[in-house]
Amino acid sequence: MEWREHVISDNNVLLGKPIVKGTRVSVEHIIGLLAQGWTEQQILDNYPRLTQESLQAVFAYIQECLKDGLLHSNA
Repeated sequence: MEWREHVISDNNVLLGKPIVKGTRVSVEHIIGLLAQGWTEQQILDNYPRLTQESLQAVFAYIQECLKDGLLHSNA
């Protein structure tokens, strides 16, 4: 999965937060919905411009951020 085909950052959209290409839906928002208990299907149903592939790209992006140490806990 090449997440860069689906997740982009554009300074003109949501102040440059990572978003799903072609939408104004941020990676942060998607992860927040999952943290609240939403299923992937609920997200897809409520955001019809998202696809299963774009959700997988979000997960791949987060995984790479974790691997590269860009996301970590101070606990």
